[in-house]
Amino acid sequence: ERINQTVEIIKHTVDIEEKGVKLKLTIVDTPGFGDAVNNTECWKPITDYIDQQFEQYFRDESGLNRKNIQDNRVHCCLYFISPFGHGLRPVDVEFMKALHEKVNIVPLIAKADCLIPSEIRKLKERVR
Repeated sequence: ERINQTVEIIKHTVDIEEKGVKLKLTIVDTPGFGDAVNNTECWKPITDYIDQQFEQYFRDESGLNRKNIQDNRVHCCLYFISPFGHGLRPVDVEFMKALHEKVNIVPLIAKADCLIPSEIRKLKERVR
């Protein structure tokens, strides 16, 4: 039986306070991204989620009660690149192309501490 492609969006919110500065940090996790056999437009749920958050903020800011606006916009995307394989997959490139105008993207090599410095250097060169 064929397994449907699922990109789940899970939000985790944490309140951080450091040196008297309070910050509400929301981490949006997308397990299942790029795991399907056919990854055609698998980034669509993620781009839709980002657009929804911007639209909601715009509606709140356009309203009358602007004092209690909750900012749930996505400000940065940490994109984890697999340390195994040959650099970026085509789905990685397409995802970044679809998102680069909506949000800042920071590519990270996942599990880089498991690689030796020469392997990290070679992988960085391939990604660039």
